[in-house]
Amino acid sequence: MIIVLKNNQTESKINEFKEYLEKKYNVGIHVSVGRDSVVLGLIGDTSAVDEDSIRAQEIVQEVKRVQEPYKKANRKFHPDDTVITLENGLKIGDGSVTLIAGPCSVESEEQVTEVAEAVKKSGAVILRGGAFKPRTSPYAFQGMGADGLKLLRLARKRTGLPIISEVMSVSQLELFEDVDIIQVGARNMQNFDLLKALGKQRRPVLLKRGLANTIEELLMSAEYIMSNGNENVILCERGIRTFETKTRNTLDISAVPILKKLSHLPVFIDPSHAAGIPWLVEPLSMAAVAAGADGLIIEVHNNPAKALCDGSQSLTPDMFDSVVNNVKKIAAAVDRKVSVFKAAVDI
Repeated sequence: MIIVLKNNQTESKINEFKEYLEKKYNVGIHVSVGRDSVVLGLIGDTSAVDEDSIRAQEIVQEVKRVQEPYKKANRKFHPDDTVITLENGLKIGDGSVTLIAGPCSVESEEQVTEVAEAVKKSGAVILRGGAFKPRTSPYAFQGMGADGLKLLRLARKRTGLPIISEVMSVSQLELFEDVDIIQVGARNMQNFDLLKALGKQRRPVLLKRGLANTIEELLMSAEYIMSNGNENVILCERGIRTFETKTRNTLDISAVPILKKLSHLPVFIDPSHAAGIPWLVEPLSMAAVAAGADGLIIEVHNNPAKALCDGSQSLTPDMFDSVVNNVKKIAAAVDRKVSVFKAAVDI
């Protein structure tokens, strides 16, 4: 249940009303302060809540029952878009398009720094790179682990780009303390112990949709993180498994406007994993921006033919530069900001 309060209510009146609701109905209260109103979300068993009694309170403008099982991720509870601000001041979800790019897997100092410098020059503002790699085959390259994170930090120091990398288990979290954004991969979208642990730290989390999960299940996974205290969550559509065999996965472009309607959280698209084909990344990226995506996360490698992971779907730096140029055109056409394509920090 959500309660919309009348405008211009004092903080003391709001707190007094909150205490009344908590004591009378034994519910938790989530407060969202928007540009035009204050919204109270009642969390818990609201079956006994008397709507007419609440509606009669002088402070109340409107009362609505919410059927969706996710509350904190629900736009009804939080009408304004969530804007996540990184430590370097870069904003995600403010209406502009954020570009994340880098190799699927960190392989060497030379490789990751060369790619970082190239994608920064083209317009990426965050560097991606896998240190721990979940692979279908146990014999495939599993990543450099902690050493890979060290190389990402080195690339950050040289370029100023914030870094994002994927965590695989709760036991690895201490290694990610100074990683700017922690990624949860598709295979771990419903690793609920990991999601709870991520909720107890304050680093932003990019949560990828599982390859066979519904939109509601994605939002419920975000709810696990948010209900444990961390509301800095970015949703990421990376393609789902269908009967189609022409692409690695099928990009659900409709997920962008649906998620934007249902939730206040930023929404990203991963066209690299959706397509699995380099030449498809560009049109899918353009479509994502036109559909309203807040950002893109794209795989770029300086030598895809020799990549230890997902080289067949990685772009070269020149190909990424072309993608950025065309994404800028689409962004301008739909009146989106393009300033985020510039490096947020110059070292």
